[in-house]
Amino acid sequence: AAGMFLRLLSDVRWRATRPRWRRWMCSRRSTSSTAEPHPVSLPVQAQVVICGGGITGTSVAYHLSKLGWKDIVLLEQGRLAAGTTRFCAGIVSAARPVSIELKMADYSNKLYQQLEQETGVKTGYMKTGSISLAQTQDRLISLKRIASSLNVMGIPCEIITPKQVAQLHPLINIHDLVGAMYVPGDALVSSADVSLALATAASRNGVQIHERTSVSHVLVQKGRVTGVETDRGHISCQYFVNCAGQWAYELGLSGEEHVSIPVHACEHFYLLTYPLKEPLASSIPTIVDPDGRIYIRNWQGGILSGGFEKNPKPLFTEGRNQLEIQNLQEDWDHFEPLLSALLRRMPDLEALQIMQLVNCPETFTPDMRCIMGESPAVRGYFVLAGMNSAGISYGGGAGKYLAEWMVNGYPSENVWPLDLKRFGSLQSSRTFLRHRVMEVMPLICDLKVPRWDFQTGRQLRTSPLYDRLDAQGARWMEKHGFERVKYFVPPGKDLLDLDQSKTFYKPDWFDIVGSEVKCCKEAVCVIDMSSFTKFEISSTGDQALASLQYLFSNDLDVPVGHVVHTGMLNEQGGYENDCSVARLSKRSFFMISPTDQQVHCWSWLKNHLPNDSNLTLEDVTWKYTALNLIGPRAVDVLSELSYAPITPEHFPSLFCKEMSVGYANGIRVMSITHTGEPGFMLYIPIEYALHVYNEVMNMGQKYGIRNAGYYALRSLRIEKFFAFWGQDLDAFTTPMECGREFQVKLEKGMEFIGQDALLEQKQHGVYKRFTMFILEDHDTDMDLWPWWGEPIFRNGRYVGKTTSSAYSYTLERHVCLGFVQHFDEKTGEELVVTTDFINQGEYEIDIAGQRFQAKAKLYPFSSLFTQRRRKDEVELSGYQRE
Repeated sequence: AAGMFLRLLSDVRWRATRPRWRRWMCSRRSTSSTAEPHPVSLPVQAQVVICGGGITGTSVAYHLSKLGWKDIVLLEQGRLAAGTTRFCAGIVSAARPVSIELKMADYSNKLYQQLEQETGVKTGYMKTGSISLAQTQDRLISLKRIASSLNVMGIPCEIITPKQVAQLHPLINIHDLVGAMYVPGDALVSSADVSLALATAASRNGVQIHERTSVSHVLVQKGRVTGVETDRGHISCQYFVNCAGQWAYELGLSGEEHVSIPVHACEHFYLLTYPLKEPLASSIPTIVDPDGRIYIRNWQGGILSGGFEKNPKPLFTEGRNQLEIQNLQEDWDHFEPLLSALLRRMPDLEALQIMQLVNCPETFTPDMRCIMGESPAVRGYFVLAGMNSAGISYGGGAGKYLAEWMVNGYPSENVWPLDLKRFGSLQSSRTFLRHRVMEVMPLICDLKVPRWDFQTGRQLRTSPLYDRLDAQGARWMEKHGFERVKYFVPPGKDLLDLDQSKTFYKPDWFDIVGSEVKCCKEAVCVIDMSSFTKFEISSTGDQALASLQYLFSNDLDVPVGHVVHTGMLNEQGGYENDCSVARLSKRSFFMISPTDQQVHCWSWLKNHLPNDSNLTLEDVTWKYTALNLIGPRAVDVLSELSYAPITPEHFPSLFCKEMSVGYANGIRVMSITHTGEPGFMLYIPIEYALHVYNEVMNMGQKYGIRNAGYYALRSLRIEKFFAFWGQDLDAFTTPMECGREFQVKLEKGMEFIGQDALLEQKQHGVYKRFTMFILEDHDTDMDLWPWWGEPIFRNGRYVGKTTSSAYSYTLERHVCLGFVQHFDEKTGEELVVTTDFINQGEYEIDIAGQRFQAKAKLYPFSSLFTQRRRKDEVELSGYQRE
């Protein structure tokens, strides 16, 4: 039994053919942490040092060497693939709800399939397919949404019946199933052998690999990596890659400059059995039963089955370390619910003899997505960690994207959902991480309906108005650790009922948000938007203006008091940030950015602003409470509170004034609302926040004022065709592709980042266009709702995906925003997307496998036609363009 167990876990012996490897691997290694002699000395310098010899570290080394970088050293504190990689269940599955994770898993599968042929190292690759089971209709809907994404990505996938499940896997009990998703291309591998194969290929390409070598800390000078200290000496380097898995957090804090990497380990259990009387075929599909919280795969004629229990056990919160991960203690009482689920799903296993219960650590992140990218604190310090028990599925693709990032300066896909800079230091508290991963691990199996929220680590960052708003019925969501209001529950509404209304269909808050939208359009509403990122850039001379002109695509050399909507672009013309900038004085600017841009934007500015003592950049997010006063009566409320003229003549659109509101001085008032509706943003010093809010609410009573939340804001901005960064805009989207040419001043008299790319697009055209879709044959009450990520079809052909959507209470229709691409039907070549191409197509939006007709628009509908009407009276084709 012990021998079989060791074979399963690939207790690795390096079988490479190169002489230097033979010197390292000449004898079978013990699993103890006793140091072995090091026949090969460490180099004194290298271009890249990678810490970690698991699937992520070897994948990064492999892909860097493929891209031409050869001066690379990989250090492993124990043996290669002897950490969590060694214990991985070896399931490679593309059935992922997040697009970038799906792409990583698909690439990994293709890479592993040819790796044995490339390297000569057996990887145990076996294409078995996978079946994800659904015990409820909601689960089946979630699988249908994933299946839609897989199919348009060219990954074979189908929704099957319970009877078909039984045909594919005869041992599965199907009595409680309503359906399933079958992905025939999914596979099984030996995870440790895949890592060894990647290391073999990297070594042949010149990568030096040193085992039994621990990194103590990373050396930093002037904000850049300069080297690493190990227990065997110093290595000078330009780049460092932290692939230390569950120890990535500790390693990040050990350097001269702390690098925050929010990961935390939990115990993960799976059992191994002896072979069945009729051993399972090696090609039998892997079973994923999320409602039962388990997975089941073939293992040497028996089974390997584990899962994600509701009450996980966090590990190493106090920072314990060890060279290699020994098998942790069995805990049958803890595993019992998963074992019961397994026996319900496969009753014939009752008499099967269990070989062993394996307990091993797995690393999780605060939002269930892995972490990659360059540290915002230290240039040249890259991270790839936190695989959330999907390391073998993501390892190949994640290593590829990180290698591209290092070599080219950017990866080939939008990896913002995985970027380290989506987190701030506030997510790195040990207590926060311990509590959050106890929620995250069960969520891997939980049904995640649209707009669900984490429950742990909440009330971490709050507006000064939090308690006041909470007492008035605010329902909260969290963004970048900041509490934001979704909507306000009216008095007398069943709060418990509303909090549990999680569905893919029409939600219970539909009428509440509708009344908030109505008030925004007819009277006046207040939305607390304090979470927005706020920076001040100032200088003693013209340095601030000159620097910002280089960083932004629009012209910021405007009169004092004017507000400019602009993008901060990369060299490819893509949005690194989308923001509003107010010129406070000739030498001072106030910049407003999305909430989750706080770390990313700060890092981008620090890396691109000149190192000039006369130039100052300050994060003032915490200094100001932001109130969005939306609606036609906003002007009345503000004028009565300020005793100042607020008419368009005195306060034109996109203007900023410092005013008194009530008793409070120094309120920055801007004539924008981020929705297309009339109104004002008030940026209030936090000590005045409660006073100003109370004054606004009291004065607004006679104008019908009420509180509103972000759900109303989303509906308003989407029906006005406003794109938001992080949802619609990203580093691969240019202003030319989303109808924002007016925010670009190509002839402003000085160069700016991304200018050449935009000039080329202006000359040759764009290959995707941001488009607005109005669903025409969709029943809001009965049909599934669109949320985001739905495939778009033009004349029956896939052309893109939606990026955001909302119900328009004005149009009484669902509105989806998304990008349309144009591919040659014969060659698949990418073609220019013209206005005629958009306007002359017949469109459908695929919602969980059901297609709904949609009308495409490149411009928002005119306000002349936005009175509420009955659905059967609305003739959408008669709407005009603004």
